[in-house]
Amino acid sequence: MKLSWQHVHIGSKMKKHKGEIPERRCIVTGSVRPVNELIRCVAGPDGIVVPDVDAKLPGRGLWLSAELDVVNTAVAKNMFARAAKAQVKPMDGLADRIETLLVGRCLSLIGMMRRAGGVIAGFEKTRGWLREGKCAVLLAGRDGAADGRAKVRGLMEAASPDLPLIELFDAAELGRTVGRDHVVHMGFTGGQMTKRFLAETLRLQGFRTNKPDVSG
Repeated sequence: MKLSWQHVHIGSKMKKHKGEIPERRCIVTGSVRPVNELIRCVAGPDGIVVPDVDAKLPGRGLWLSAELDVVNTAVAKNMFARAAKAQVKPMDGLADRIETLLVGRCLSLIGMMRRAGGVIAGFEKTRGWLREGKCAVLLAGRDGAADGRAKVRGLMEAASPDLPLIELFDAAELGRTVGRDHVVHMGFTGGQMTKRFLAETLRLQGFRTNKPDVSG
């Protein structure tokens, strides 16, 4: 099953007066989407456009679809100046900076879930959670050995074929969240923080150039 924004938002839609997620228009594609599916950028006092993935910096938001090609197009054509109606320009390495920030947000969420007892790491422990039906999301290091990744896929398909499988992070990145050199396999329980994590991985998916699909 392909994981999409629909799965992240299931059960979370509310009436507008109760806090419906606002929408913005991508300055490149013109598509209007919820803000948590986009990347916000802002121009600083020096006229340099920087990413604001937390959507908290002051200034007029310049919104982009969370896709590497879209960001590169905006940079190459400096579509920020037209959208801002001002002489602004993007920072050097804007797309790389966005990817780094998104990875940081995802890893931070893993750390918070771990402290709350919602994360398991390592093949055997992950396999145990799969068999017990405790996993809501499964992670596999994208640079892990092919046979190990195949084994965990097989376990997932046997236990819960609809389970989201995320393969966007290096084993070293996952390891940092649990104080190890590297972790190839990891599982999460469900909950609102897991939904937030899935939303962030969907944004990150657009920036990892050698990314596998986020699938289940």
